[in-house]
Amino acid sequence: MAKPTGFLEYGRAAFPTRPVPERVRDYQEVYRSVPARVVRDQAARCKDCGIPFCQSGCPLGNVIPDWNDLVYRGQWRVAYERLQATNNFPEFTGRICPAPCEAACVLGINDEPVSIERIEQEIAERAFSEAWVIPAPPCRSGKRAVVVGSGPAGLACADQLNRAGHMVTVLERDDRIGGLLRYGIPDFKLEKWVLNRRLDLLRQEGVRFVTGAHLGVNYPVERLRQYDAMILCVGATAPGDLNIAGRDLRGIHFAFDFLRQQNKRVIGDNLEREGLVPVTAWGKDVIVIG
Repeated sequence: MAKPTGFLEYGRAAFPTRPVPERVRDYQEVYRSVPARVVRDQAARCKDCGIPFCQSGCPLGNVIPDWNDLVYRGQWRVAYERLQATNNFPEFTGRICPAPCEAACVLGINDEPVSIERIEQEIAERAFSEAWVIPAPPCRSGKRAVVVGSGPAGLACADQLNRAGHMVTVLERDDRIGGLLRYGIPDFKLEKWVLNRRLDLLRQEGVRFVTGAHLGVNYPVERLRQYDAMILCVGATAPGDLNIAGRDLRGIHFAFDFLRQQNKRVIGDNLEREGLVPVTAWGKDVIVIG
C-alpha cells in the first residue's frame, strides 16, 4: 500500500490548465504537466483495496494499485514497466480514456476518487522523457500477419503481434496512420506529435504501415493470401443514425464530419483541394449541443 493514511492526508488535486486567453489561440492540449511530488501525493491516496474495483473497472485490467504504490515510492521506471505490461499505449489512454477506473474507485464512495488517469499519463511521459521507451525489435518467428485498420485496436494488435516476433503489415485506407486517434480526437485532447512519436517507435521495431490501402477497392483482397494471418480492426467510422423528428432538417450533421475536417485543418491540409467544404465557408454561426 502506498501510504495507509494517504487518502486522509491528501485531497484530489485540481491539475493546472493553460489560461483560457492562451488556449483560444491554438488547438494544443489543455492540461499542463505537474511536479513529481504532486503526482506522488495523488498516488498516495490509493487505498490498495482488498478487492481493487478500479482494476476490474479498467477494460485493460491495469494493475492500478501496483503502479500507484511504485510512484509513491519514487520507482517510476518500475511503475512504467508494470503499466506497460497491460497497456500498449498509456500515453494515449492517460489522455483520452473516459476513466471507468475512477468511477469504480472505492475512495469515490464518500470522497473524490484517485486521479488514476492523470497518474497514468505522468508515468508514460516520464518514461519517454527519461528515454526508458526505446525500440526493441524482437526475434522473428518467420510468420507474417496483416492488420486492416490503424486505429487504437489495429495499432495495439500490431504491437502485440510484433512483440511475438511476427512480421506485421498494417493497412490503412486513409492518407495517414492513426484512424480515430488521428482524425476523431481533437488536438486539445491528444496532440498528434504524441501519436507520431509512438508510430515512429513501432516502425523502428519493424511494423510496416501502408496508407491509401482500401481493402477491396484499390487493394485487392487476393493480396492477403501472402500472409499467415489477417486481423480486421476496421473501426466504427460509420455514425449511428437516429430516427427522430427533425433528423432530415437542413444543417444537421454528424460530429465526426466536423472532427475530421478540423483535425485535417490543424495538420495543414487544404480542405478545398480534397473536396471537403470547410465549416467557415458556410458563413454561418454553429451551435453544438452536448
